[in-house]
Amino acid sequence: MEKRSASCTRKTKETDITLSLGLDGTGKTRIDTGIPFFDHMLDGFARHGLFDLEVKVSGDLEVDSHHTVEDTGIVLGQAIREALGDKAGIRRYGYFILPMDETLALSAIDLSGRPYLNYDAQFPAAFLGALDTETIREFFYAVSYSAAMNLHLKILEPGNSHHMAEALFKAFGKALDMAVSPEPRMQEVWSTKGTL
Repeated sequence: MEKRSASCTRKTKETDITLSLGLDGTGKTRIDTGIPFFDHMLDGFARHGLFDLEVKVSGDLEVDSHHTVEDTGIVLGQAIREALGDKAGIRRYGYFILPMDETLALSAIDLSGRPYLNYDAQFPAAFLGALDTETIREFFYAVSYSAAMNLHLKILEPGNSHHMAEALFKAFGKALDMAVSPEPRMQEVWSTKGTL
């Protein structure tokens, strides 16, 4: 399987985003969204998923963090979808349960071509640095629909809001790494339909 990567851009009146993703990387990152805590979350996602990720965002942070976070999710989802191509020879499904101190997070993925998000996380804190915790759901919703993936994210054991957010992003990275990994026994697309 050749190295799988994609570069995507999005420019609107609200955001200007350039993003490059390598699925077969080593976890190298260069991230600047203008929201340091969000940078930290994207770095955790990439490092623990072993994805190479570069993100540069100029957003209307004078309004709030919503457009920057949501639009970054849209572009990341596009890059995942583009880098996967026809999805031949991949495992398709991925899952991970990740502990972070008192917190436990679950992520499960099906790269089915059918977008859906099931999200269950109630954050005690309204903000983590400059990141509105409500936008975490919007980010994952945008990724799931833009990448056309079925994505389940749940906090099984709540606790500190920082730990909860970090556990979700890292669990997502680990589950996605499993789902995009090559399955040596499967050469074609893993579906009775013949397409994903």
